[in-house]
Amino acid sequence: MSNREFEFSIEPWITTNEELKYTTNIFKLLSRNMKLKSEDKEAEFSIIDAPEWMNVIPLTPENEVVLVEQYRYGIEKPTLELPGGMVDPGETHDQTARRELLEETGFTGDDWHYLGKVSSNPAFLTNFTHLHVVKNCHKVQEQELDGNERINVHVLPLDEFLEMVHNGAVHHSLVVAAVAKFLLWRT
Repeated sequence: MSNREFEFSIEPWITTNEELKYTTNIFKLLSRNMKLKSEDKEAEFSIIDAPEWMNVIPLTPENEVVLVEQYRYGIEKPTLELPGGMVDPGETHDQTARRELLEETGFTGDDWHYLGKVSSNPAFLTNFTHLHVVKNCHKVQEQELDGNERINVHVLPLDEFLEMVHNGAVHHSLVVAAVAKFLLWRT
């Protein structure tokens, strides 16, 4: 496998002005005026400034994956996902991975591996999602959910979970990205 860096050749847009439009408890909505020098073209773009996120693939000694089922307000439907969340201020993504796994599922593990990061959605989001895998997971406590969290925990054989990703039953894009990184790491 090559370690060669890809050389991008497209001309970058240059930010000429940025204005904060709205702040929520999770993100900031920005308006960016950007210019393409070669064409003397200017445009305004809406950008969401969001904190770093993380997902973790927790595997039991029996090669099962620990999953969370939760209701997602954006699509107004429940999803089956990997444990994950926002990296809190002052926390590393590694610390967040350990904390979120324990809080959301009550599970922990002892063999952690960092799979890398992916752009959450580079079209309009500023953040990255960090991906981890942890082996030898076992339940050590009950869940410690936030006030608005309602999470059901499911432990499924890894092959069954991968089939659910393949057939679209598991469709969260960041979960699918984590699975791709995991499969590349595993080979």
